[in-house]
Amino acid sequence: MLSCLAAIQAPVIMMSQNRQEAKDRLRSQNDYQVNLKAELEIRHLHEKLDHLLMHQWDRLAKIQEIQLDLLSEMTKKK
Repeated sequence: MLSCLAAIQAPVIMMSQNRQEAKDRLRSQNDYQVNLKAELEIRHLHEKLDHLLMHQWDRLAKIQEIQLDLLSEMTKKK
């Protein structure tokens, strides 16, 4: 009697395990895709920040040059 029950339960248990494995595989693939997209977004933001910082440094250098020119003009007038 128990062997008949085990023979019936075994395929059912294996099918549910296979379904769970498939769900886990899909969840893992989805997690990978989400993580990859997040990493690409972070890289894009880093590039954007680098570009903005370089632009800011250029502007600061120009402002400093203008200030030095104004300072030299002021000292010449004295």
